[in-house]
Amino acid sequence: MQDADATVTVEAARLGKLVTDIFAASGCAADEAGRIGHYLLSANLAGHDSHGVIRTPRYVQWLQDGKVLAGQTLSVVSEGPVFATVDGNYGFGQTIGPQAVDLGIAKARAAGVAVIALRHSGHLGRIGDWGERAAEAGLASIHFVNVEGGELVAPFGGVDRRFSTNPVCIGIPGTGDAPMLLLDMATSLVAEGKVLVASNGGKKIPPGSLVRPDGQFTDDPAALYGPLKPSAPRDPAMGEGALVAFGLHKGSGLAFMCEMLAGVLSGGGTSGPVPGGRRSRISNGMLSVYLDPAKFAGADFHARARAYADYVKASRPVTAGGEVLVPGEPEARTRAERLARGVPLQKQTWDAIRATAAGLGVAVPD
Repeated sequence: MQDADATVTVEAARLGKLVTDIFAASGCAADEAGRIGHYLLSANLAGHDSHGVIRTPRYVQWLQDGKVLAGQTLSVVSEGPVFATVDGNYGFGQTIGPQAVDLGIAKARAAGVAVIALRHSGHLGRIGDWGERAAEAGLASIHFVNVEGGELVAPFGGVDRRFSTNPVCIGIPGTGDAPMLLLDMATSLVAEGKVLVASNGGKKIPPGSLVRPDGQFTDDPAALYGPLKPSAPRDPAMGEGALVAFGLHKGSGLAFMCEMLAGVLSGGGTSGPVPGGRRSRISNGMLSVYLDPAKFAGADFHARARAYADYVKASRPVTAGGEVLVPGEPEARTRAERLARGVPLQKQTWDAIRATAAGLGVAVPD
């Protein structure tokens, strides 16, 4: 269904199957294609369209260019009872991510706490999926992420790119009628994917989300991608501007520490500088901490967490009829709505997915 030729709404199950079929046709095994389709759709269902199916054409191109590899598994670099350093071997993040998280879950269940340093993973997608995976296993978790060789964000006070969008995610498990709590955010004012969505005719980014080389702030996606052409691939390397960190020096400092933890401490790499020139592959690093609440707070953890969340939500809203939300509520509501009504996509995004499918001989549903 199209709305003024600007938006297309696709049933969630059909959209997930289409993306799965695209990656199967690209050379991925059926189980890996299914995971990629599942997690890209999951991002859209949560309302994080920037990390959803809009990534399909880019992922396929990366696979064809050898920037990401199909069929990879984790390699353990070093390991102990409560920690591990692992290498993703540039495999798809939708395959490597669950493997790394499941290793952390197993260690934390045995010891109460675990730290997993992941390096050289393909794009890990929506980091909230990994916080949710740990929460569903009954664990709290903290995740710091960087992008090796992926400079997009200017540090506070500068105009040259030095960081990537470097997400931070914190998940708190729920139980019974107490839903999980999940904070999942980029350290840039907006994620690069939101600029990508805006460049395809979607929701505009806030004013001042980007900075030009002359120091002027803007909301024009062309500052990041260069001149925009309808349905043409978006390449940040073609633009001269940069994303801006959120919260001035605070977001910039947090992004810097993501580089230290997920890039340097993991043994992978930072966003830059790049020894020997531009890297042929761009990969994620992720430092994750997993905590078993029962080992720390005891049996009443969930009741106390729920009581405090209810107390925060009881704050009087600024506007009449408004509501205070806690982390994770917007995603849960959006997921329920989109499962019922379908996933809205910008027409340019849908056209790009269809063109990718057609190029691989994959049939596209009406």
